[in-house]
Amino acid sequence: MNMELLKKLCLANGVSSGEEEVRQIILSEIKAYADEITIDNSGNIIVFKRGKERAEKKLMLSAHMDEVGFIVTGVNSDGTLLVDEVGGIDRRVISGKRVRLCSSGLSGVFGIKPVHLSGSSKNEIPKLSSMYIDIGASDKNNAEDNIEIGELVAFEGYYEETDQAVITKALDDRVGCLVLIEMIKSELPFDMYFTFVVQEEVGLRGAKTAAYTVEPDFAIVVETTTAADIPGVDETKHVCTLGEGAVISFMDRRTIYDKAMYNEAFKSARRAGVKAQAKKAVAGGNDAGVISTSRGGVRTIAVSLPCRYLHSAHTVAYKDDIQAVFGIVKDLAETVAGGKI
Repeated sequence: MNMELLKKLCLANGVSSGEEEVRQIILSEIKAYADEITIDNSGNIIVFKRGKERAEKKLMLSAHMDEVGFIVTGVNSDGTLLVDEVGGIDRRVISGKRVRLCSSGLSGVFGIKPVHLSGSSKNEIPKLSSMYIDIGASDKNNAEDNIEIGELVAFEGYYEETDQAVITKALDDRVGCLVLIEMIKSELPFDMYFTFVVQEEVGLRGAKTAAYTVEPDFAIVVETTTAADIPGVDETKHVCTLGEGAVISFMDRRTIYDKAMYNEAFKSARRAGVKAQAKKAVAGGNDAGVISTSRGGVRTIAVSLPCRYLHSAHTVAYKDDIQAVFGIVKDLAETVAGGKI
């Protein structure tokens, strides 16, 4: 896998509805390899790539470009910024984090009133309304000269690799984007469609329109999922485990996945020589929820990367698991498009 490209994708800012930077990186990578590229009114990238043969079944592979973040809703008299969430974020991970305002390019830090002055308990989770972003402005007028109400805010970019792991923001779902890019660049045995979609984090919006346009028979959603394999969490509560390969979902809060595709994904893992594991919790949801119910219905599976500290400034995943996701998706896509399911 091209880890330099993963770094570039993760360090790009693409809070929901502001995916332009990520979209341009993807377009620059795939334009020489795709046969047809369309950007729809939602901002989705829809790609058709010819294979050596015409596909027996129309397959769509999908990943979302957006990440969680914040949006500026106001300015205090002292020049600090009020914000609201864009997507689901655990408020416990916000205070003290560096952020980047996506339009102005300014950096800032999340602040909160000290606990001994707030009247709150140390164990109480602070409300977002009690937090603010400090951009170093002298007063409200100074801040308003440099920022806009409605400006998107992302966690400050950070990327590090160890021998085993990747630590960065936005692995959800830039890993999925990387897998699709690598597929598009490869020689395919059958025709396939690829969609890089917007606004997954705020309601699966881009995938809904993309699936309606492509009208596939089958879909593979390439995602990232929370692991929870950490100290203090009973093993029976681990959703999945880092190092145990790609995560195959049988059900979540939005989708009951296609049983034949679920079983075939594990066979794909064996053929590809990589690990796979079942997602153990019926929790969360992803773009499969709207893709599977598009038009007359789409047979759908999700193949995900196990990831710790999802939707935070520093997410952690293993390189071998990224390779496992790619190996399974590639084999499963060829199996489905070849009409073997």
